[in-house]
Amino acid sequence: MPDTHLPDLARVPLPEKPLGSLALLRAVIRNPLEALPREAFEQSMAVRTILGRERIFVTSPELIQQVLLTDADAYGKADSMRRALSPALGDAILTADGERWRWQRRAVAPIFRHERLKSFLQPMLDAAARTRDRWLALPSGSRVELGHEMMRTTFDIIVETMLSGHGAIDVAKVEQGITDYLESTGWSIALAMARAPAWTPYPGQRRAARARDYLRDELLRLVSERRRLGSEREDLIALLIAARDPETGQAMDDRDIADNLLTFITAGHETTALALTWAFYLLAKHPAEEERLLEEIAGVTGGSPLEAAHVAALPRTRQAIQEVLRLYPPAPIVARMALREVELNGTRIRPGSAVFVPVYATHRLPGLWQDPERFDPDRFAPEAVKARHRYAWLPFGAGPRICIGLGFAMDEAVAILATLLPAARLRSEPGLDPGLQMRITLRPARGMPMWVGRR
Repeated sequence: MPDTHLPDLARVPLPEKPLGSLALLRAVIRNPLEALPREAFEQSMAVRTILGRERIFVTSPELIQQVLLTDADAYGKADSMRRALSPALGDAILTADGERWRWQRRAVAPIFRHERLKSFLQPMLDAAARTRDRWLALPSGSRVELGHEMMRTTFDIIVETMLSGHGAIDVAKVEQGITDYLESTGWSIALAMARAPAWTPYPGQRRAARARDYLRDELLRLVSERRRLGSEREDLIALLIAARDPETGQAMDDRDIADNLLTFITAGHETTALALTWAFYLLAKHPAEEERLLEEIAGVTGGSPLEAAHVAALPRTRQAIQEVLRLYPPAPIVARMALREVELNGTRIRPGSAVFVPVYATHRLPGLWQDPERFDPDRFAPEAVKARHRYAWLPFGAGPRICIGLGFAMDEAVAILATLLPAARLRSEPGLDPGLQMRITLRPARGMPMWVGRR
């Protein structure tokens, strides 16, 4: 059995009493997870009136399934998330609703089929190997900021699989631009909740706007050049240019492609990098589980470097990633808005009401997960998964809008972890509490410094 959880495991403190309006807005700006009501961790559904608007928090798998699948057409993207993301991502697959979302989803779906994803495995392994070699070249006992290291690794993969290689773009500037933009999203969400006008200024707005403009202009340049010059590379730019809605034949224009590229870049490298950051954090605290993964990897590879064919043969490693995603889901809150009147659990939901699925809370409900704060990859053994409600675990969302890059992200996480773990031992400082902060994605609030050495 895995080690029992330690008292310093990073978690969000539950509020002792309901927050007043001002305290709530401050919490949203600082960390939206801290604005979740205690009832979201204790009840299947909670209804609160906040800032004059009805807000519904849904945590039971049965009700989540109703919101995200059964009645999915009754809900659209929440105003708060649209306001936070649309300035950068436009009306791309993540932010669009209705028919615009449907035709884009149909057009890009073939790109993310399993057979297509196999071609991305080698670039994933190559990027992981570069990180491994960089770590092994460091003096023994060097300290690294693990979150940055994982962001660097996954962005390396994005550049090779999506953006024509390192010579086509200023990698460091693009990565910094994404960070600068996401840093201010708490303000955007809070102002939307307060119904402040879209032009309301806020701290960091100019920096976020500069980052947004740079990212969109740079990606538009790449797409335009590719259309003009062409290329033999079958990367994501080429695939999006060639993509067609199978029902209508509609193709994406340059703006559509740039918006979706930025969506896949932001979501693609952030989510996997964060999952890996939390994975090394948890494995450092659970050496017995770390040893089980090392034994599995060695048994599959025979001590040789990991190959693409090995990735599918590492079930325990994949289960460990799934358990990491339960404890630290990259997208910890799914936000929707009722588009029409709908009934949920006997409650009439009015049009315009905000409906939240606090994934972070659902993943910790004692009724669903025994000893929920404990790190235990056995929860994702095949029989355990079959016995559990499908909507009890949803780090990639669920229903028609489930993350289209789920397969890419899981293969990437397994490939990177299984490459790095046998080569390097990572350990955190005793008593490290990295904290949790939501900036659209779930990040270590105080970073993740770790000591790295050879095995």
